[in-house]
Amino acid sequence: MDIKEIENLIKFVSAQKNVGEVEIEKKDFKLVIRKPAPPAVSTPPQYIHAQAPQLQAPIPPAPALAAAAPVSEEKKAPVAEASNLVTIKSPMIGTFYRSSAPDKPVFVNVGDEVKPGKPVCIIEAMKLFNEIESEVSGKIVKVLVDNATPVEYDQPLFLVEPN
Repeated sequence: MDIKEIENLIKFVSAQKNVGEVEIEKKDFKLVIRKPAPPAVSTPPQYIHAQAPQLQAPIPPAPALAAAAPVSEEKKAPVAEASNLVTIKSPMIGTFYRSSAPDKPVFVNVGDEVKPGKPVCIIEAMKLFNEIESEVSGKIVKVLVDNATPVEYDQPLFLVEPN
């Protein structure tokens, strides 16, 4: 499923009054689109999760996202540049989030153990919230991106010491 098909599906769901949710699942791709319930008083936004498919060809980075965000003091801490560290990279362009919602705990912190399939962050792209999962087992050594900042395709997000 390409980006245009996803955009068209989002427009279709938005335009329909009697459709609140659409779920599509293929062997290596799952997409869930939910319309938020009409606010009665004040409700937090609902997050839409989609598992990112393996991309056929890299998407070139958007020029607007090329400027690097300032790095927090926590991330400036020196890390022994070991050649055995594995980098978890962004599979898409979007906005990086460390947790599933502002009031939820972060997926991983420095020192946490990860294994293949464990969510490490969310990248929002076109109002879709994509859970990014670890592909390696090991310990998070460094978080390379600040929360709620733009990321580019193939940008390093985490350094992991494999075990």
